[in-house]
Amino acid sequence: MRKVDIREYKNRIRTEVKTMRRELNPQKKAMLDEGVLRNVLKMREYRACNKIFVYVSTAIEVDTLEIIKAAWKDNKKVAVPRCIPETREMTFHYIESFDSLKPGTFSVLEPDESLPIADDFSNSLMLVPAMVIDSKGYRLGYGKGYYDRYISNYTGVTAGLCYVENLRNKILHGRYDQKLDYIITEKYIKRALK
Repeated sequence: MRKVDIREYKNRIRTEVKTMRRELNPQKKAMLDEGVLRNVLKMREYRACNKIFVYVSTAIEVDTLEIIKAAWKDNKKVAVPRCIPETREMTFHYIESFDSLKPGTFSVLEPDESLPIADDFSNSLMLVPAMVIDSKGYRLGYGKGYYDRYISNYTGVTAGLCYVENLRNKILHGRYDQKLDYIITEKYIKRALK
């Protein structure tokens, strides 16, 4: 049996999904994002948590800006990630407004490092970006490993946000790849298989 180069395999999938998402009709994307938002808000773990750890979406990711606004409206503390330069580490910082964000690593909007660090994971939910998620909760992100490193120490509930079209039954994963607890799409909320 031929050995698969996992990096090449993952990069091929990332390229396919990035192309598909860039070509998504803006109205269709808005409809898909609205469906994901609806499912996040009806998730029992979302309703029960008082802290939400969530990425600030870019144009090709599942939109989180409306999720963040809803969390503030629901009186939840919102923490967003900041990549630490020269490392593959990140910290989450609490924000109370989008004005607290500025372009950071990879030109993604990030919080200023002076904002309070979110390091209490009790009663929290983390919404994780994903290009692809499989049925066991393994995901493909952008390939830098920031989230896998962070999740390895995170003790709250994790949920990956992904469009149904980008789900796979199974993706190859490495030993450092972390499983997510839930998968949230525009059509459903599903607990990852054991």
